[in-house]
Amino acid sequence: MENKKISEMKPGDSVQNFFLIKSVDCKTSNNNKRYLDLTLADQSGEINAKLWDCKPEDESRFRQQILVKVRGTIFEWQSRLQLKIEKIRLSAPEDGLYIAEFVPVAPREAEGMYQELLQYIAAIQHSDLHKIVSTIIENKKDKLLIYPAAKQNHHAVRSGLLFHILTMLQLGEKITQVYPGINRDLLYAGVILHDIAKLDEMKAGELGIVSEYTPEGELLGHIVQGIKLIDQTAKKIGADGEISLLLQHMILSHHYEPEFGSPKRPMIPEAEVLHYLDIIDARMYDMNKVLDNTKAGSFSDKVWLLQNRKLYKATFAEREKPAQEHNR
Repeated sequence: MENKKISEMKPGDSVQNFFLIKSVDCKTSNNNKRYLDLTLADQSGEINAKLWDCKPEDESRFRQQILVKVRGTIFEWQSRLQLKIEKIRLSAPEDGLYIAEFVPVAPREAEGMYQELLQYIAAIQHSDLHKIVSTIIENKKDKLLIYPAAKQNHHAVRSGLLFHILTMLQLGEKITQVYPGINRDLLYAGVILHDIAKLDEMKAGELGIVSEYTPEGELLGHIVQGIKLIDQTAKKIGADGEISLLLQHMILSHHYEPEFGSPKRPMIPEAEVLHYLDIIDARMYDMNKVLDNTKAGSFSDKVWLLQNRKLYKATFAEREKPAQEHNR
């Protein structure tokens, strides 16, 4: 019986460890017996788990965002790992656990990233763009320090949205050096605000785990919410109408395709660049996450987020995983 991290688990393993319940749902099997369908997490990742033939008290005892100790066996089901729970109990104070240690976090400390973000905002020289961005970010600081960039997909870790924004800014800074015709102020503003309304689209607690989408998030989505936020802020500070319009267009078009939520494709160079910065950063995050858990010289399992592609980890270029800093 091994105390393995989720990222280390493989089919056939017998494991025993503490995990965070990220989500839990009570379902009925084909033989009409109730079971719990759980998503268990630690800082290395998450795994689906099943507690078969659960009792009524199990349904009320094991809830979202609590720590549990689990013993069970790892299986592979439909190309994904699954944990069959044999024994489970709630954590106790004497276990000496700190819940944030079980939450996947961005590889950099949140407050440090926020200070770096402020430096990029300070570099925006256009007064209206600077005022719009600084006003919104100042109002959203508390959530931005914590929230992931998504519920499940890329950067779905604590402080993930802030990390995503910063990486895109670093890429954008280099692109403006290659293509001097790109308006750096407008690009920076678009990068910083392209997903900012996700802070209102999703509900996430102190752990940075999204529990559900807000009514506005379900009915409108972060693109429409983001446009509204920029429009309201621009009017409040008396910003130039064209500046507000261009910034709204960047947010509106950054998903590029109508089926992905963008009714307009980019019509200015800065919006085109924003889209590809977003794509590059999301893809690199997903690929590196998979390759970090793939043996050199071998292929990964099929990755649903990458159109069911397998990834190959080359032997000549071992990727070094950056040291993680914990948000406390």
